[in-house]
Amino acid sequence: MSADGDRKARRAKLTLAGIAVVAAVLLAGGGYGAAVLLNDEGGSAAPASGAPAKGPSGAPSASASGAELSKTPETGPKLKLFKPTGHANGVATGFKHSGVDAVSAAVYWWEEYAWLDDQKARQQLEAVVSPDSADYIDQQISEVRKLREQAGLPPSGGTPSAITFTTSVQAVRYYALPVEGEKPGDVIEVWMSYDRYATGPDEKPDNNPLKGELTSVILRWQNGMWRITNRPNYVKHSSHPVSYFPESPYAWRDGWRQVQRAG
Repeated sequence: MSADGDRKARRAKLTLAGIAVVAAVLLAGGGYGAAVLLNDEGGSAAPASGAPAKGPSGAPSASASGAELSKTPETGPKLKLFKPTGHANGVATGFKHSGVDAVSAAVYWWEEYAWLDDQKARQQLEAVVSPDSADYIDQQISEVRKLREQAGLPPSGGTPSAITFTTSVQAVRYYALPVEGEKPGDVIEVWMSYDRYATGPDEKPDNNPLKGELTSVILRWQNGMWRITNRPNYVKHSSHPVSYFPESPYAWRDGWRQVQRAG
């Protein structure tokens, strides 16, 4: 959940009820840059990493069909998320051992994350972070407290009661990372493009919402559930994805898919 100075400065634009509120921080750095497309049918297996990467221009291969070249995240098939089967410690639970389940967990957790409430955020992180990444929790709580101070709030406490925030993930990009000693599909990186809105005491929507923000998380299947990890041997396989734009065929070919919630 760390963020660089430029991102923090841009997020500081969000002002509500006279308080400058800095918006959410990144869950984890990284992203695997292999040029492997997701399953159009939203299958359960995560795309494997290691396919030949595209050139710097992102140019398609000569063998790609015209129909495939014209697809974009907006026009292509959506990735159907799985609903959680339970809820505990502030997070959705019940996700199974599959790529789409990992994506679903990441999306639900990020939309639920208490990014401005250090106590609730700690409870959530302790429920989903791997024991091998305990330091990650303290790092993220430190970020939450910094955001609170930048917003003019005490370092520790809850979200102001008169303000309601809504986070909505619009698109995802996910790959199985090739980690030595791990079974294929046991380590998955999920990139998410999301929007965040605020509602003030007057219940009017925020005039300056955050749009198209980017975050990522590495999930490891461990002891029967997906858990967040930031260990170097996982993170070293990460790289930045192509920028997400709904109308971009390059984003589609890089693996970006819009999400569809289960009814």
